[in-house]
This record gives sequence, C-alpha cells and structure tokens, in this order.
Amino acid sequence: MKYFFSINMTTAEFFPYYEGKAQQMVVTTTQGVRVQFPAMHMRKYLLSTGIRGLFCLETENNKFLSVTKMT
Repeated sequence: MKYFFSINMTTAEFFPYYEGKAQQMVVTTTQGVRVQFPAMHMRKYLLSTGIRGLFCLETENNKFLSVTKMT
C-alpha cells in the first residue's frame, strides 16, 4: 500500500527523532489516514533547513517497506 504525506519540520523540531528520543513518526496522509513508521527512515532527508516535501510511504501487510521523497 502507498501512503502520501507532507512534512514541513525545522531541524529543531526533528532533533528528538534524530537523537532517537522519539522513535516513531506519526503522520496524516493526504487521504486523511494516520500512519506510524520508524523515524530513522527520515534521517536521510534532513537538511540544514529541516525536512520539507511530499513523501510516499510504502507498506506490505502493515510492515514498513520504504519512504521516498516525491518533491
């Protein structure tokens, strides 16, 4: 299953996830569904300005497969 969601977080807002103090991200998809996934998968998208953009989360049988940046 594919879920699309937007994130607009500053570096400071993402810092607890980066440090591992918060391990799960909960986002609301463009379809209005709340999904949870391991925050460590968003680290590669962190820039000095934070994390911004549209992302696609892919799952199979409710298990994480991947997250990719669309824009």
